[in-house]
Amino acid sequence: MARYRGPKTKIARKFGEAIFGDDKSFEKRNYPPGQHGNNRRRGKKSEYAIQLMEKQKAKYTYGILERQFRNLFDKANRSKGVTGEVLLQLCESRLDNVVFRMGISPTRRGARQLVGHRHITVNGELVNIPSYSLKAGDVVGVREKSKSLQVIDDSLANNSNVYEWLTWNSEKKEGTFVAVPERLQIPENIKEQLIVELYSK
Repeated sequence: MARYRGPKTKIARKFGEAIFGDDKSFEKRNYPPGQHGNNRRRGKKSEYAIQLMEKQKAKYTYGILERQFRNLFDKANRSKGVTGEVLLQLCESRLDNVVFRMGISPTRRGARQLVGHRHITVNGELVNIPSYSLKAGDVVGVREKSKSLQVIDDSLANNSNVYEWLTWNSEKKEGTFVAVPERLQIPENIKEQLIVELYSK
């Protein structure tokens, strides 16, 4: 299962945002990585550099590698609607992302692991593919045998996020992917137009 396994805080510092969630190390050193940190005089970034940074930020945020991300862009490009918006909607519809949004896991990395280790069901069937694309009305739940997992209980207890496109039943430990979110509902700070411009060159 291919995924990014490198340092997280370094990447977060590169973008100036805690894209992997709460990070105490990032809060302490909220400046670019490298030997000279804040003192390094960075020249004006080129248009290409800005577009590339935005694409990298989206990839790291959703935990998707280059080829998969490119495939998602091609799919978004072929579909009706605004390409950038559709691209983010496809990212948000991934099973690992929805598990994270529902609060079953505190991070997308953890959500990916829960899916891969067969703890998550979709419409009652076990699904262990993190990139599985959900459709409106799909029910995502915790497998019966996994409902007693302390990790899941702790995550649900600490989760206070509510999203309009998801519903959650804490008794059954399952939620419904009500609809594909609109761009305004997606909280991620990503300028998707820059990604479209980069891939369109």
